[in-house]
Amino acid sequence: MARSASETTTQTPTEGAQTPKIRWDTSNIKSSYANVCNVTSTREEVVLNFGVNKAWERSAREVEIELTNRLILSPFAAKRLTQLLGKLMDEYEGRYGKLETEPSAQTGRGNGGG
Repeated sequence: MARSASETTTQTPTEGAQTPKIRWDTSNIKSSYANVCNVTSTREEVVLNFGVNKAWERSAREVEIELTNRLILSPFAAKRLTQLLGKLMDEYEGRYGKLETEPSAQTGRGNGGG
């Protein structure tokens, strides 16, 4: 059973000052699966559209992607997300091995990324 909230305390590397306690309220969180992400931007925002590619045939002439979620971030939040995801993927690959994202490196299983 998932908790409705959790707490995390961290220390900043400069001056040893303690940051405020962060309480993650997950009582209204919703989970969605996505195997496709499309990103666009303007000067003021970065838009991430998430969805599902339900076509498993690689030779299909047309593929319909069902978009299910949209996140709109400021460029600053998008930059921080980029850094967090980069660190996460470095740790993941350190544990499980390098992920190949180029089509020639895939083993034939549908990867649906985008």
